This record gives sequence, structure tokens and C-alpha cells, in this order.
Amino acid sequence: MSRRNPLPPPPPTVELRAWPDREALLADRARAMGELSRLSIGVSRLLLLWLTVAGFAVGWSLIGAALAAFEESIEPLSYLFGGIFACIGAACMIPTGVVIGFGIRRDKLVRERLGQWSSLERDPLGDARLRSPGQSLLWFVPSLLLGALGLWMCFAIPATAKPGQETYAEVALLMGLGFILWLTGLIGVAKAVSHYRWAVRLVGAGSPTVAVGAAHT
Repeated sequence: MSRRNPLPPPPPTVELRAWPDREALLADRARAMGELSRLSIGVSRLLLLWLTVAGFAVGWSLIGAALAAFEESIEPLSYLFGGIFACIGAACMIPTGVVIGFGIRRDKLVRERLGQWSSLERDPLGDARLRSPGQSLLWFVPSLLLGALGLWMCFAIPATAKPGQETYAEVALLMGLGFILWLTGLIGVAKAVSHYRWAVRLVGAGSPTVAVGAAHT
């Protein structure tokens, strides 16, 4: 979890709740859920995902260049350059892969915090803004296109490859890039759909649980 952009804390336990009235609870709830929603599906999160995946794709491209050097060349110097490309590619893929993994873990924590805050009280009018249909579409449409392109590359490239024209390294490189695009699109589509469905269920949910501080009960 980034120190520069920490998540709002979970709501206090029942024993520590001390909101003077429902309005105070709803104000804190709205602030926390608004920030959590922004951290989940904000534009900056989409750009960060694309930048991180771009770094991962660059690393895979360098690995592909190394495979091509190993496959086509018989000179020792080419093997040396292939080894250098492979090391640089791994240096790009490993940290960006770790960042993507931490991002998925952070998204899970954000969803858990949203569920904790939303269970405190029901506020259909205030929660309606969390649907964010524009941001959901901004995630959904390009992610769907990326996923479709990646899936097409995974199947079309090996099916149309001709022996003697495309090498195994070239096919592996392009298929790998297609898989990266497909996985990125899948992540984006899943986030857009799950967030919008959650917000719709939240607005239309039945009566909630609890609310104002236990100290006043």
C-alpha cells in the first residue's frame, strides 16, 4: 500500500463507534467510500495499469529478441547480445509483474473496505454517485478492445504462420504480446463490470445494519 496514497481505514468496531447522529456517520461513510471508489476505478488507476503492462510488454519484447538471437545466429557475439537482451527483459518483467500483483492485492483490499463501509448504513441517494457509469465505460470499452485484439493475436498468429517466413521466436513473441493484451483487457473489463454491479446492488439493497455509536446505546 503506497504511503503517498493510503487507503481510508476500515470503520471502527461497534465498541468504538461514537458518531453523534446518523448524519455524521453518513458524512464519514460518504468520504471513505468516495475515496475508495476513486482508488478502485479512477482514471489514474487505469493509466497506471496500462503503464505497468507496457513495461511488462517491453520486457517480453526484449526476451523475444533474445530468443531470435539464439535461434538464428551461430556467432558467439550474437549469443552474448542475446544474453544481454534476456537479462534486461527479465529486469523489466519481474518488477512490473510484482507491481501488477500488488495492484491486484490492493484492489481486493479496496473492495473489502468498500463492503465494510457500505454495511454501516443505507444511503441510496448518496450512493447513486458511486455508480460512475462514465468511468466504468472508460475502463470497459478500451479494455474490451485490448482483450479482443490480444485474443485474436493468440489464435491468428500461430494459425497463419508459414514455415520459412516466420521463426518460432517471432511467433512466440507475438503470441506472448497477445496474451499480455488479453490479460490486461480481462482485468479492465472485470473491474468495470464488478464495480458497476456492486454500485447498482448497493443502491437497490434492502435495509442495512447498524449505525450510530455504541457509546450512545
